[in-house]
Amino acid sequence: MSEIWTSVLNTVGLAWWVEVITETPRCTYYFGPFSSGKEAEEAQGGYIEDLEQEGAQGIKVNVKRCKPSSLTIDDEVSQMNSRNGSRALSSQL
Repeated sequence: MSEIWTSVLNTVGLAWWVEVITETPRCTYYFGPFSSGKEAEEAQGGYIEDLEQEGAQGIKVNVKRCKPSSLTIDDEVSQMNSRNGSRALSSQL
């Protein structure tokens, strides 16, 4: 029953997620969904520990209601793509 409720909350964008932003690598991760903020807060320690063991640094955590479109956002890849796209556009001028 709890999973169904969490799924409903997630569908309408009211589920809770743990958002973890790391400086190195420059990424944003989303863990969830959870049916309550308390449940998400209780789970966040394990996610932080896993990322620390993988060598992540500069970790910031937010527990919030949202509906992420992607569970992992690699900001370094996004910046490279933006720079490459900018060069292509400027060379066309």
